[in-house]
Amino acid sequence: MNFRLRELRKLLAKNDLDAILVSSLSNIVYLTNFSEFSTLDRDAYLLITKTKQYIFTHGIYKEAVEKQVPHFELRAIKRETPITKTIRTIIEEQSITRLGFEAFDLKITEYEQLTKQINKKILIPTDMVNKIRIVKSPDETEKIHKACALGDKAFTFILKKMKPGITEKALAFELEFYIKNRGADISFPPIVAFDANASQPHHVPTNVKLKRNSLVLFDFGVKLDNYCSDMTRTVFFGKVTKKQKIVYNTVLAAQQQAIDFINEELKLKKELKASDVDKRAREYTVSQEFPTMPHSLGHGIGIEVHEAPRLTSFSQETLTECMVFSIEPGIYLPEEFGVRIEDLFVVKNDSLVQLTNAPKKLIELKI
Repeated sequence: MNFRLRELRKLLAKNDLDAILVSSLSNIVYLTNFSEFSTLDRDAYLLITKTKQYIFTHGIYKEAVEKQVPHFELRAIKRETPITKTIRTIIEEQSITRLGFEAFDLKITEYEQLTKQINKKILIPTDMVNKIRIVKSPDETEKIHKACALGDKAFTFILKKMKPGITEKALAFELEFYIKNRGADISFPPIVAFDANASQPHHVPTNVKLKRNSLVLFDFGVKLDNYCSDMTRTVFFGKVTKKQKIVYNTVLAAQQQAIDFINEELKLKKELKASDVDKRAREYTVSQEFPTMPHSLGHGIGIEVHEAPRLTSFSQETLTECMVFSIEPGIYLPEEFGVRIEDLFVVKNDSLVQLTNAPKKLIELKI
């Protein structure tokens, strides 16, 4: 944690800021390693100055925060003492004239309350913490790898649960129960999609029942020690059709195109643009006379399942050492079926290392 605060203070100096107000829950987890705040309510803020760090929260978290976040000075949020007044006091005490804040996260009503106490002229929008989070430490990468390993086991498990008549919802529940029963959590609600439902990339599981000779898409992730995994596999419950096989192999080849391109660029020590990786896989699927993907090729992952870097056609980011991200090409044929294959990778020693290791060869399950 001290390393992360040191890096943040370097960015404060670089950007000529006296302090930063952190409201994003994922950034709070990153800087404190405390993950017990509610995801439904605004339960905490951080204020990081050049010399001190404060955590603002409600009394219900007091005991836990004091034990688990001793390196932050705790300031209670009370009805009679609004947080905005406490922040104003600290600003005055430390002569803060330029305060960064997370405009991408703060609600308008929160901003209005803040500017009733603080001159809005000192507030500077920033996304500073995410600039640190984009590069993962060895410890962070290992946590993601462990989450991936449990995800691999969950995939092996779920294949054994497939039988005629089971619903998408039931399979999603089985995945979630398996993961939680092993001391972890899901990083997002599992996607389970049969046949035509798989043509919707973010399909929500329904009560539709599994039939023989069906295509089944699984997209799920594990959250372990605050870090996420993410993986997609498409399997066939019975026999695969000729068209499905062609689509599956095209998606698999598109992923390999992206992997090979990254490794080639890393070997040549070239600047590796995330947009160029997306372009390589996208152009391949289109060259095979299939529609372009309705989503990006991939995304970073860590405390959140979707974070920087973004492998999109309009991304301005470059892929560098110790970044962790997904590569997940897909082909979707409305009213027919969809195929997506997703794995996580880390850039390590100028090479791409795969973190998810569940089989991705075409699987035809015997009924």
